[in-house]
Amino acid sequence: MSSIIAISGSPSAQSRTAVAVGKALERLSSIGFDVRHIAVRDLPAEDLLAGRTDSPALSDAIGAVAAADGVIVATPVYKAAYTGLLKSFLDLLPQSGLAGKAVLPLVTGGTNAHVLAIDYALRPVLTSLGARHVVAGCFLLDQLIDRQADGTATLRPEAELRLFDVVGQLTEALPVGSTLAASR
Repeated sequence: MSSIIAISGSPSAQSRTAVAVGKALERLSSIGFDVRHIAVRDLPAEDLLAGRTDSPALSDAIGAVAAADGVIVATPVYKAAYTGLLKSFLDLLPQSGLAGKAVLPLVTGGTNAHVLAIDYALRPVLTSLGARHVVAGCFLLDQLIDRQADGTATLRPEAELRLFDVVGQLTEALPVGSTLAASR
């Protein structure tokens, strides 16, 4: 079975980025992919900042990225770039940590001016890590992710459609040897 891992770099437990990642992974799971979500904020901070890749949690996370066929790299945009938390994790991947993989950048932000973070901040890093193909990416405005009184959040229909479109592009870009990609 093909696997896709999502790495999210939001420091917030009530992250709009996590809502978008959750929807993407639900969609992928519903069409037969094995999915996993790594929220970098849940990794041991001391190990992450000290670069202890041999710690059990970091070793497991890095190994999961290595084993995946596709990767979703998700982040909110702060000050025109992806989060330092995400950068800390990406810096721990080997130089060829995304080699042979299709990658989907998924970014949330407060203004359309932040859409450039995909191409000018995130894409160069993903490419330098050897990604075989970085799909166009998806930018979702924060205002398209509604918070409910009970603490949950939902994507507005137009945001969900845009997200599902790029998720489809990710599945089409998976390496030819991937079971589900080969059957499409």
